[in-house]
Amino acid sequence: MNIKSILQKDNFTRDDIIRLLIADDPVDIELIREKAEQALLYKCGSKVFYRGLVEFSNNCVCDCHYCGIRKSNSAVKRFMLSKEEIISAARWCAEQGYGSVVLQSGERHDAAFVDFVEEVIKEIKSATVSQKLPKGAGVTLSIGEQSPQVYERFFKAGAHRYLLRVESSSPQLFSSIHPPSQSLEKRTGCLSALKRIGFQVGTGVMIGLPGQTAENLADDILFFKKMDVDMIGMGPYIVHRDTPMNVYTDYFNINRDKIYHTSLLMIAVCRLVLKDVNIASTTALQALRDDGREMGLRYGANIIMPQTTPVNVRRDYLLYENKPFLDESSEELRKQLDLRILSLGRETALDDWGDSKHFSTEIKWQNAEIKD
Repeated sequence: MNIKSILQKDNFTRDDIIRLLIADDPVDIELIREKAEQALLYKCGSKVFYRGLVEFSNNCVCDCHYCGIRKSNSAVKRFMLSKEEIISAARWCAEQGYGSVVLQSGERHDAAFVDFVEEVIKEIKSATVSQKLPKGAGVTLSIGEQSPQVYERFFKAGAHRYLLRVESSSPQLFSSIHPPSQSLEKRTGCLSALKRIGFQVGTGVMIGLPGQTAENLADDILFFKKMDVDMIGMGPYIVHRDTPMNVYTDYFNINRDKIYHTSLLMIAVCRLVLKDVNIASTTALQALRDDGREMGLRYGANIIMPQTTPVNVRRDYLLYENKPFLDESSEELRKQLDLRILSLGRETALDDWGDSKHFSTEIKWQNAEIKD
């Protein structure tokens, strides 16, 4: 079946998804892009939602083989922002009209860390209250695997979205990029716990991992669908020199263009299959191409996470090499992004949490079932 025929479907088989992901003819790729963009505009609208990203600590107890802030990387200068610094960044986001912030850090489970995050969430929900945001800024957390009890505390404190990437839904690939102490089963269990508690749940994968196939990526998309996630945050795999996976530097350089284009197709096919979820156009895309994030939006994404981490610590939070926007101020980044989004004929949403349409629809169905 040709690409045009596949795109006429409303539901896609695994083979359909694989066929879309391996498209290499420019005409076919543009057909996929156009269809994904149409699906985005129909299901989610033209607005692009900002999530001000605050990377508040690079301390981590995990030793993931690909990550630049893994605990065994002695070259990293460790840092932890103060509560006041985080609140200041969140307040700036609210003043700029960003509806939400993302609090991201390395993974920790100790009581002091959990208490700190809980306090910060509560403070953000009170400190950023305004007439435009009567319930404060939306808060997304991305701080790794925690117990259900801890997730419950964060939810009660006011966080309502959680991003926990699986990096790959293939048990074999997952094991190849993580130490034995980490498991896909536990990660999936955390996602299920987050959904039960009431979070809007996001996950994602790295695209272009050594040994990864189109079949793996198709299964990733089907995994997203099975888990009924509300948000997708995924991006290209980029080597970090201070990790065990630096042996793949030549592999990455040879496959750089392919990884980039497959990443865009993953966004498009996720949009076509998952329809009304939120999909981020990640900074990693722009690490490969200057217009990477704009292209992510053109292929079906509707979320961007502008850097609001203080400039003096940004270079200490490098999950991968060649991360952009290390020196620009938050104000400069805002101006650049506004212009780039405008050039696409899209508009930036202001003073709006930008919750997933999928989550809203799911809640409506649940309420309808309760009434019935």
